[in-house]
Amino acid sequence: MTHQDALASLNQAATWRKSSYSEGANNCVEITDELPGWIGVRDSKLGPDSPILVFTPAEWAAFTSAVHSNEF
Repeated sequence: MTHQDALASLNQAATWRKSSYSEGANNCVEITDELPGWIGVRDSKLGPDSPILVFTPAEWAAFTSAVHSNEF
């Protein structure tokens, strides 16, 4: 499955989880791992209207590791 195929499937995902760091604010992200082997990320403010970024588990691990290391 390609990133594009995963995006099409995740666009229909029913379960999205808001970041635990949001503390009630609307300026964070939601993720879903409803599609095995893929992680979808979207803007919590836009909800279903948000564009979705699609990551493999390895890509997601590299991204979150970089965030935690203040590489951005």
